[in-house]
Amino acid sequence: MRGFLASSVGVACATALALPLTQPASAVASPASSRTASMPAARPAGLSGGTQSLPLAPLTRARVLGSAAPEQGLARRDVRHFSMVGVIWDDPDTALHGSVQVRTRATGSGTWSDWQDIGTHNDDAPDPDSAERTSGRVRGSTPPLWVGDSDGVEVRVRAEGVSRTEDTARGTRTLTSATALPTGLRLELVDPGEAEPAGPEPVTRAGTPPEATEIPALDLRATEQEVQALYGSELTRSQRVKPYIGPRPRIVTRRGWGADEKLREKKFVYTRNVKAAFVHHTDTGNGYKCSQAASVIRGIYRYHVTSMGWRDIGYNFLVDKCGTIYEGRAGGVAKPVLGAHTLGFNTKSMGIAVLGSFGSAKPPTAAVKAIARLTAWKLGIWGGNPKGKTYLKSGGGNLYRKGKNVRLNVISGHRDGFATDCPGLQLYRKLGTTRTTAARFQGR
Repeated sequence: MRGFLASSVGVACATALALPLTQPASAVASPASSRTASMPAARPAGLSGGTQSLPLAPLTRARVLGSAAPEQGLARRDVRHFSMVGVIWDDPDTALHGSVQVRTRATGSGTWSDWQDIGTHNDDAPDPDSAERTSGRVRGSTPPLWVGDSDGVEVRVRAEGVSRTEDTARGTRTLTSATALPTGLRLELVDPGEAEPAGPEPVTRAGTPPEATEIPALDLRATEQEVQALYGSELTRSQRVKPYIGPRPRIVTRRGWGADEKLREKKFVYTRNVKAAFVHHTDTGNGYKCSQAASVIRGIYRYHVTSMGWRDIGYNFLVDKCGTIYEGRAGGVAKPVLGAHTLGFNTKSMGIAVLGSFGSAKPPTAAVKAIARLTAWKLGIWGGNPKGKTYLKSGGGNLYRKGKNVRLNVISGHRDGFATDCPGLQLYRKLGTTRTTAARFQGR
């Protein structure tokens, strides 16, 4: 794909398809620059999003299984508007063994929610030895939780108890002690802000808008012609005759969902090709409307960059419950952009995250079909068979040692490369159907 060119065949926004967005150096802020202190006030006029980062403090020591357990949190507090919450801590290699619960007050009605659980393990991550991971800015974190427009919050983080058996002169007794909580616990309250009005799209001399809000779908013939133009002489004879690619789906660009390009790092990082797709869920809850999906994505983006210290949003693509596909990490949707989604296997892969939590909830049919359409197209660009297997070399993780060649499905779940519940049991069970459908879209 070197010398990447976009064909004019049915491509109304080729620049968004192949070329990354760029910002002048003066417009690029460091990931920590938008962190703000807490103050109970309404969102200032003209402010497009922000993060309130609040340190947690010890709460009344609770009794768990007969032993005092460490517990930190915040009592009810008035804060500026936010829609997404998460907890972070200093060391990304330290796990939080325990529970995290939050309740929030809805803006307008003043109604407090019930206590909601936040997952304690955020298993999406840059590879261990990557520049992104070793930047010194990365922090440990829970997944973010979407709570809707809120202006009050209460949180509690409790360490789990660990039991051990001890023999005494009077017999055997069980002693319980608490694990230590990570240091530097902070509550992150994310206001995704409003997307700036798109306005008229600037047009190049060739008539192509360079910052389109969406990349339109193509039919199969136009997609095949586009692949011929993109690959040129790199295609084998069989690929020129039958490229095995699915029709390009409609994709909402970063401009379309309102990404603040000043948050992320200026440069882009690419891997050599795309041999596999890892499917995720964002674990942000299912309580959003499809009309709010762009806000959810802006919240995840801000959380990944500002709170967790990543260079950009971790996923290459996101899909909402209505089946709309969104561009994730910047760099060009047709290019092999290096993501931060499956620790140890980000190289030569892409990450697709469905907005929601699918441990017990079944994923919508529209979302599952969208994954199939997206993988049929993107994997098809790189010659991938959705029903096939491939080898990826592990960069290190909790399932495979660094350097091990691992045989994986071309469409895998996050849990296939890392010991995690992601993408949730119900979504994971749909991957067989996804592989078959994607292969059918490719004409296999």
